[in-house]
Amino acid sequence: MITYTWQNDWSQDHITALYQSVGWQAYLQDVAKTQRALRASTVLAAVADDGRLVGLIRGVSDGETILYIQDLLVRPEFQGQHIGSTLIRQFLAKYQDVGQIMLLSEAEPKTVAFYRSLGFSPVNPQSYGTALVKDSRY
Repeated sequence: MITYTWQNDWSQDHITALYQSVGWQAYLQDVAKTQRALRASTVLAAVADDGRLVGLIRGVSDGETILYIQDLLVRPEFQGQHIGSTLIRQFLAKYQDVGQIMLLSEAEPKTVAFYRSLGFSPVNPQSYGTALVKDSRY
C-alpha cells in the first residue's frame, strides 16, 4: 500500500535511493544541496509500507499566482501504478486557486502524453511567448 504525505525533510539516504533509481545524477552531485532544496519546497511524497520513498513531486509557489513544478519522480518498479498521476492530482488540488502552473519536462512523447492527460499543454509561442531557461547544474 502506498501512503501520500506532505513531507519535505527526507534523509540523504532516502533522497539518494530515489534519485538514483531514476538516474537523475545531477541531483546526486551534492545530495546535501538537494536535501536543502527539498526542505525549501512543497513536497508530496509517496511512501511504501516498508518506509521506502517511492516517489515525490516538488514545487515552489507564491500560493496565489504561480506554481512551478520542479520534480516528479517515481521509482521504476512502482511506475504504472498511478503514483505519478496521484501525486500530480493531489498537488494540483492543494494549489487549485493558483492561476498558472508551469513545469519543464523532457520532450519524450510518452512523458508529454502523460502530462497532457493531466491537463497540461505545450507552451504556444503565439499565446504565451517563449520558455527560456538558464541551467548551470552541469
